[in-house]
Amino acid sequence: MRVLVTGGTGFLGSHCVEALAAAGHDVRLLVRTPAKIAATFDPLGVRIESHLQGDMADPQAVDRALEGCDAVLHTAATMYGGADVLEANLAGVRNVIGGAVERGIDPPIYISSVGAMFPPSGPVIRVDDPIGEHETVYGRSKAEGERYVRSLQAQGAAVTNIYPGGVYGPRDPVIGETMKGLRDAIRFGWPITTGGVSIVDARDVAHIVTACLEPGRGPRRYMASGHFLTWSEFTDCCEMLTGKKMRRVPAPPVVVRAFGRAIDVLQRLLPFFEYPLTHEAALFLTQLVPGDNSATEKDLGIEFRPTAETLSDSIRWLAEAGELGPKHAGRLAAEAP
Repeated sequence: MRVLVTGGTGFLGSHCVEALAAAGHDVRLLVRTPAKIAATFDPLGVRIESHLQGDMADPQAVDRALEGCDAVLHTAATMYGGADVLEANLAGVRNVIGGAVERGIDPPIYISSVGAMFPPSGPVIRVDDPIGEHETVYGRSKAEGERYVRSLQAQGAAVTNIYPGGVYGPRDPVIGETMKGLRDAIRFGWPITTGGVSIVDARDVAHIVTACLEPGRGPRRYMASGHFLTWSEFTDCCEMLTGKKMRRVPAPPVVVRAFGRAIDVLQRLLPFFEYPLTHEAALFLTQLVPGDNSATEKDLGIEFRPTAETLSDSIRWLAEAGELGPKHAGRLAAEAP
């Protein structure tokens, strides 16, 4: 199949492209910066035969990219940029997924997020849970994108939604927020509070994507939250892998949320100031519950790799990239190429 991929030079997107190419699919990229293609894929030995330069928010560019494609994978999303984030991300979903549906492309695959159903309505997050109300512009953009895609599915469109948790693994071309969070926690200390984190390997999400490339299956939704760890369990695992004792910072949830509120105020006063621990992020950090992956495992034959494997590969890669030294990465730094 010829598969159009947006966000293909990003962390999750690049792993998906690698998996699609390995499965024999012909990948076409829609990219804003073509120079990133060689930098991302040459080291992997992945050859990209087709790409178009353009933005997901540009309907003409997306329409050209969709021409001749059999399937679509939409991973692109903008996190920063103020009010423009909502407009850009929603335009991207409408242009890419909506455009694919109009052309009869089957399947269009949309990478959503566990966060689209946050706050959780029960002890486990399920793919049909209601869409949550969000405080940040980025959070609202993901919720609105999810709402739009569900409206297409309600009309019978064969869109597949995939809901990753926190995505970890090796080879992050830009060192995004998840991997920065892992790096900084190892360096400076782990918040020990309520809630926890859903850890999914980027390579497992890529496997889910390739397993979903089957036309004629109609609308589908799959959880990809991986394994859920409390913050203490997360710290224990990293200590075991690195052989290094890590700082643990007791963080009552009320304090974490108050800190997030303060960050929100600073960002309103100083538009150029960006910091990931918003109040909404603090709620996510202290209130997250596991996701229900049972249908993903049963329908697609997916077996999520052990968390220790994902985290060891993540930390080893951070050491290889110069983001962590032996003082913090311990034995994993010694194993990095």
